Amino acid sequence: MTTWHGDELDLEAYFVRIGFDGERLPSAATLAALHRAHTTSIPFENLEIMLGRPIVLDLDTLQNKMIRRQRGGYCYEHVTLFAAALERLGFRFTALAGRVTLGAETKRPRTHALIVVEFDDDRRWLCDVGFGRGPLEPIELIAGNEVEQDGWQLRLSRAPLGADTEVFHPDEWTLWQRSSVDGTVGWLDRHVFTLDPQYPIDYAVANHFVSTSPRSPFTTRPFVQRFAADVQHVLDGTTWTTTSPDGSSFARDVEISDVPTLLADTFGVDLSSDDAAGLVAWMRTRT
Repeated sequence: MTTWHGDELDLEAYFVRIGFDGERLPSAATLAALHRAHTTSIPFENLEIMLGRPIVLDLDTLQNKMIRRQRGGYCYEHVTLFAAALERLGFRFTALAGRVTLGAETKRPRTHALIVVEFDDDRRWLCDVGFGRGPLEPIELIAGNEVEQDGWQLRLSRAPLGADTEVFHPDEWTLWQRSSVDGTVGWLDRHVFTLDPQYPIDYAVANHFVSTSPRSPFTTRPFVQRFAADVQHVLDGTTWTTTSPDGSSFARDVEISDVPTLLADTFGVDLSSDDAAGLVAWMRTRT
């Protein structure tokens, strides 16, 4: 049995879901195309929690939800599905865990899932399909590597920019993104991670905390993202924000009753009538 159950993946259905029709070889070109297709096709969302259903990471559940029902998911769901596809295609990779920082000064738990793919030439590529804001394509794992992908700018470092590297774990990496903070565009640390391998059981444990703990940000409000080459949409509770590659953004409030329509029209999350009613009811009890 394979680690990520790639042999159980309906590869054809997955390719249709993400609109991928490229070569099926474990190459850097295929990886880049898969990454771009996945991140721009399957939204980030935590709505099952609001609807009173558990987040389950077995591949059959993920395929039913994210492929057949064309819903989204959060990082553990995205990465587990993506890992199955990589495994099925013959890529060599390691699943990892990261701490989402976003400028925080306190130590946060390792609640983010990502992957590093390695090729025979010893080049390694960071894949981050489950964050909700790209990258569009993998980023080569080189300290100081700065990339621009359709205007979106990201950077990798071995320690926070300007920090004393001796203070930090020697194998700790930081992914930065160009963002607007308080009206000023600059580098924002997105998450830190090490290259310690993670396995499905590790994700299952972290997923339980993220999806059930009252201390988790994902149990307190709907959080949905849709990423494209030219725009990122975020619904955080009732605040809808659109962000452009240059870091500029625009936010507005939406009525709770309008949320299901917004989800369908803008985020590609088309809820059933029962789920739409359940989500609206859940949100109204928390206003």
